Amino acid sequence: MICAAEEDDPFPADDCLFEPTFHQDTVYRLGGQELRIRQEFGADLGVAALVWDAALQLCRYLEEQPVDLGGKRVIELGAGTGVVGILSARLGAIVTLTDLPLALRQLQTNVSNNTPFSGWPTSPPTVLPLSWGEDHSNFSSDWDLVLCADIIYLPETYPLLMETLAHLCKNGAVVYLSSKMRKEHRTPYFLDEYLQSRFIVELVNRDDKENINIYRAFLRKD
Repeated sequence: MICAAEEDDPFPADDCLFEPTFHQDTVYRLGGQELRIRQEFGADLGVAALVWDAALQLCRYLEEQPVDLGGKRVIELGAGTGVVGILSARLGAIVTLTDLPLALRQLQTNVSNNTPFSGWPTSPPTVLPLSWGEDHSNFSSDWDLVLCADIIYLPETYPLLMETLAHLCKNGAVVYLSSKMRKEHRTPYFLDEYLQSRFIVELVNRDDKENINIYRAFLRKD
């Protein structure tokens, strides 16, 4: 863990007494890529600060299948640290990373920290604010893939997320959703009652040890 204090600060850096946040940089090797992901811990970011296991599972799934990412138009919802979308961009996708405004600085930092020496295969990921159910109409429906990692944990957001997914997938985008199956957060309820009401849903990967499912979904045409 690294505090934001400078080395010549009169207060001990390891105390972190006067800093609102601290950060931790971790190197992940995923999809043949080495990613340095910063997690900024503090009261503002909350769950968006962390690299969750479901995100790493989705990264590995995209690598192992493999899912063709070259030139694909990809949007990630609730991107947090951006590890899934950044990996997709490193593998050739045209990526838009979205989250609430407070998470955008961390996202942009991670995009900058992971610029390949030879440059991005297509373009750097775009970082934009997106509040589900409120401003999704500002985004097009012309995506190939919508990526979601561990964003199913607040029941009050489920109707808003469904509105957003339906809008983004109007023109045939495929959703990949990776989630820890938390009964206390009614995660199975979202999948059974919300997602399957409007999408054709397929379970494509299950990790019993971590209790993480990965789903592929397509918007119903009827």
